[in-house]
Amino acid sequence: MRKDENSDKIAVTGTDDEKKKNETEMDEEMKEANEVFSSLFSTRRPKDTLAGVSSAAKSVGKGVLAGAVSLVAQPIAGAQQDGVRGFFGGLVTGVASAVALPVTGVCVGAYQIGRGVGNSAEAVRSNRQGMQWDNEKREWINYKLDDEFKMIENQLSEKDKTKSSGVSANSDKSEKQVKDREYYDLLTVSTSATATEIKKAYYKEARKVHPDKCPDDPEAAGKFQALGTAYQTLSNEQLRAAYDKNGKPSEAGSGVDADAVDPYIFFAVMFGSHLVEPYVGELWIASTADSVMKDSNAAEFINELNADTEGDDEKDKEKDAAEFANRQAASEEAKLKQKKREVVVAMHLRDRIATFMEGKQTEEEFQLSCREEAEQIAKGAFGGLYLTTIGFALEMETEEYKGFQDSFLGFEGHAARVKKRANAVSNDITILNKGIKAAKVGRQAYQEIEKQSQMAKEKSSVNSGKTSFEEEKTAGDDDEAAKAALAAQKFEESLPVILELAWAINVRDISRTLKKAFKKLTTDADVSFEDRQKRAGAVGILGREFNLVGKASDSNTTLVGSSDIKARAEVAVMTTMAKAQGQEISEDDTEQMIKQAKTMAATQGEEPKPNA
Repeated sequence: MRKDENSDKIAVTGTDDEKKKNETEMDEEMKEANEVFSSLFSTRRPKDTLAGVSSAAKSVGKGVLAGAVSLVAQPIAGAQQDGVRGFFGGLVTGVASAVALPVTGVCVGAYQIGRGVGNSAEAVRSNRQGMQWDNEKREWINYKLDDEFKMIENQLSEKDKTKSSGVSANSDKSEKQVKDREYYDLLTVSTSATATEIKKAYYKEARKVHPDKCPDDPEAAGKFQALGTAYQTLSNEQLRAAYDKNGKPSEAGSGVDADAVDPYIFFAVMFGSHLVEPYVGELWIASTADSVMKDSNAAEFINELNADTEGDDEKDKEKDAAEFANRQAASEEAKLKQKKREVVVAMHLRDRIATFMEGKQTEEEFQLSCREEAEQIAKGAFGGLYLTTIGFALEMETEEYKGFQDSFLGFEGHAARVKKRANAVSNDITILNKGIKAAKVGRQAYQEIEKQSQMAKEKSSVNSGKTSFEEEKTAGDDDEAAKAALAAQKFEESLPVILELAWAINVRDISRTLKKAFKKLTTDADVSFEDRQKRAGAVGILGREFNLVGKASDSNTTLVGSSDIKARAEVAVMTTMAKAQGQEISEDDTEQMIKQAKTMAATQGEEPKPNA
């Protein structure tokens, strides 16, 4: 009897376990189906009627496309599995999908339009209250500028901690094995030190040996420079990994690794942007160059680590995964830095107009201060171009904002938006034209260099056997020198075209950044709606004065000589190299060096060779 009871209990328990298992599997299948459905059709909450219509169009389009793909793919898949019988079975399934998926898309679209219409009243009310639509949370929020800055800072700090922990986690020992530890000893840190520890150690040691702090020590400058080189190497993940593996690079040549070139410093000198940096942040072109260099270094390092694993599929997969993860991390970090850039620019605009907002300046006094600042900026390299770009962007954002707020049915706001978009399209066309022109010039230069190289080879072939080995070697060296000289000449000739392309890219980058910064400034819930309107007006005054001064400035052009551009480029390289070695060079120093280089080139008829 007891055996029968135990058997019944076991049977019931087994049935319950199987039931739970089936329920779990069903939940997972439903979850997976929901994810597939959401990825195929646009089902996120629409902000308003327009967003609902846009979502509907996407759903219908995706449904039609998915149905067409299914109609073609199902018969082929069926034929591969079960021949003719499978083909017709797949055809039936494909036809059913071709009908069902578009119909589902239409149904989802109608539902999204309905949701959008239902959300429109909330959208109008929230807009009037100055609330911001959060695209990720899909809800209206009270945006606060200072809160976003803190959030971004925390996110960047977490990423830095993750990088630092990754370095220290590479070794279970307190001191990891490295080929050379001189740089670690200079900074008085462990070979397993984190990035944060290295940074703190550098600032601590730099104060001890700074030439200004040690005027009686004749070796202070050398110590400070060596310390800067050590920090530059150990603070860069790829340079540090290469140093740990191979030791210090050869001192032949310039003595500084090309990876020490900081794109941010280079482009700041190249475009003379230090006076306007608070309004534009770090230029996109510099950020992109920095990312490309890091990606290149990371790929090179991964290739070195996996050099002995060729033919091993698993190792190749790990290598590909590491490269992909590195690109993903770099992309996420770049987006986060751009967000911070926009927030910092918005905060600077807030600080710039603070005296006017607080009533400490009249409108006339504030306008005069803006004009005086613009006149100072106009004295710098490309100052006029910066002023017209910044000024026009701020004026257009102000016109659009105030137009939607003040005019009947927002007519003036729509007019300003059309004008702004037309300008953006015009600049995109300029970028395309300049890009084509730069590519054409580059191709022509390459063809001329290749033509000279081919002529040299033919000449060498004709003279082969008629001259001695030494004569052939000298002739070969002369040909290489001539080829290098021609390449340098062609590069210098193409510099104006390259500069025009780079500047067109800068215009688009600055305009987009200021657009986001202006929106953050005028949706900041930390101030009243009336104050946000006043902020917009103050920024409009700033933009108008910048634009007026910029248009009248002599520096409102990219039409400069190739020798001038080359002088800036050479000084830019020298400046970033010098800073990488720990030297301190101010913006005034770099501008003075550029002027000297131009003067020397003009008076001596030689290529600019400034001295740091």
